[in-house]
Amino acid sequence: MREAAFVKQNKEKWIAFEKAINFNPHIDPDELANGYIQMTNDLSYAQTYYPDSKTLLYLNSLASQAHQKIYKNKKEQRNRIIDFWKVEFPLFFKQYHSTLGVAFLTFAIAAAIGSLSVLNDSTFVRLILGDAYVNETLNNIAKGDPTAIYKGGSEIGSFLGITINNIRVAFLAFSFGVISSIGTAYILFSNGVMLGAFITFFYTQDVFYQANKQIWLHGTIEISVIIIAGCAGLIMGNSILFPKTYSRRVSFMKGAKAGLKVVVSTIPFFILAGFIEGFITRYSNMPPWLAFLIIGSSLTLIVYYYVVYPILLNQSYAKRK
Repeated sequence: MREAAFVKQNKEKWIAFEKAINFNPHIDPDELANGYIQMTNDLSYAQTYYPDSKTLLYLNSLASQAHQKIYKNKKEQRNRIIDFWKVEFPLFFKQYHSTLGVAFLTFAIAAAIGSLSVLNDSTFVRLILGDAYVNETLNNIAKGDPTAIYKGGSEIGSFLGITINNIRVAFLAFSFGVISSIGTAYILFSNGVMLGAFITFFYTQDVFYQANKQIWLHGTIEISVIIIAGCAGLIMGNSILFPKTYSRRVSFMKGAKAGLKVVVSTIPFFILAGFIEGFITRYSNMPPWLAFLIIGSSLTLIVYYYVVYPILLNQSYAKRK
């Protein structure tokens, strides 16, 4: 059977089942079980005849949602939080890798614009970062410590303040999705321009290596997760712009729920970034190998958890079906 015919034959059944598991909290257990069995059968068929297709990806996601619905009331509630980050979220997030790619490109293009602007206009960095910050950083550079600004305040106070601010930025990037994807794109773009201007400012002062060796200790996770939070906002914003077969209201509810799940997944990483910035970044005299080890480990952690692990887990899940 051709894929188009397979989809046409089962489309109404899949949509009805998806609405039932997402918007009917009192769904009959027998109906849920029967629907799950049919869904896994369709998933197995798609796995055999339509590998690497969008149909397979959709069915895999739908079967995963049904599985979570069936087992959410099991006795292992004390493991619910661990299961969210270990299984539930990675299975769910795979379908949004393309949205994550859009968020990354938006941020990267903005960073490039910010960088080029500073290279062509030395006053641009003051417009973006403010005179007070630029003047303080210039004083620190003159003293031989470009990142001295990270040494201010107590370690615990810095950790808490930085973590709370990072989480605030993440929820801001997500919440702007309420005014469609354009709102979140604006937050990503403005933060990207700021980062590009900030990094290039150190280049113009001939302290690029010294500054970046410290900045990216916490910045690797911090910036990565802001992009992921932006992905969450785009998910919600896209649900308004592209409701597909749903009403716009139902599509928005579904997109908001999915986006919020992405934002929640970032909280431990923001805490980790805050810890690094509050307790580690202030030690500017650490050996370069240690700094780059922390940076490389942070990047590996983010890429593995949000990109590689969801792919591997979904492949494993599909094979078990």
